[in-house]
Amino acid sequence: MKKETEKSILLRNRISGEIQKETVFGDKVLRFFYETLLGRGFWGLFFNSSCLSRLFGMYYDSGFSRKSIASLAAIDGCNAEEAALPLNEYTSFNAFFTRKLKEGSRPFDADKEILSSPSDGRIFVYENLRGNDPIPVKGAEKTLQELCCGLLPENKSFAVAVVRLAPVDYHRYHFPCACEQKSAPVVIRGKYHSVNPVALKRRPDLFVENTRQITILESAEFGRFYFLEVGAFGVGSIVQSSEPGRHEKLSEKGYFKFGGSTVILIFEDEKLQWDADLTESTVKGIESLVQCGMSIGKIKK
Repeated sequence: MKKETEKSILLRNRISGEIQKETVFGDKVLRFFYETLLGRGFWGLFFNSSCLSRLFGMYYDSGFSRKSIASLAAIDGCNAEEAALPLNEYTSFNAFFTRKLKEGSRPFDADKEILSSPSDGRIFVYENLRGNDPIPVKGAEKTLQELCCGLLPENKSFAVAVVRLAPVDYHRYHFPCACEQKSAPVVIRGKYHSVNPVALKRRPDLFVENTRQITILESAEFGRFYFLEVGAFGVGSIVQSSEPGRHEKLSEKGYFKFGGSTVILIFEDEKLQWDADLTESTVKGIESLVQCGMSIGKIKK
């Protein structure tokens, strides 16, 4: 039982308050690559190049992939009934994976002083981090400044949220508050490691190593902040469906094609207070399961 618990990924369901185990899509394959010597020998082939992820993307964009929709839809947490279309109307796996939801599926508080989750996922939150501090993953050596390619201001303290999306999640991401985007995202080409906790244990700096995009945004309430999308193995692409300009709270920013992915938010610490329950769970090392639109923080007064 102890061995099983150590291998399980535990989550706090924010709605029910219960601690539950995460059902991982492709768990055996993932553990082979990151927990066996033989599997780690394939890292250079599978994770250092976009070629295989592109091939996966091409397959999952094709009609041949439709048969995989039912397998994903059947996994706990997928909530396929929220999809805007019936399952048989999706022409490919990626069409379902990047699905839009029925109207009203992700309600949110319009209060300008409340920060909403930008996506569905599993969240950790951190405060009082400096640009030269390691990214908030145990064993990491790369810094927040390296994660952001030197874009963070010096002599500032930051509040950071890491939202990990699993394949079962709704994979469109949204602006967490009303804000203005003055320029296109900065695109950093990199590797394609999985972002699952199994991979992070073996590769704690993977957020800095992986391909990612960084958008600088300005909010009247929360000041300047940074919105990062981190790619991962199997992610066909990070698609920005928005353009520079003014954006309303919870308007769509973009979406990930197939694969587990991560959204990272970085705010100046003096502007933002994370919700207490998220901070408490993070201190315990347990991710909190959130839905897009849920409150995750508020203006620090």
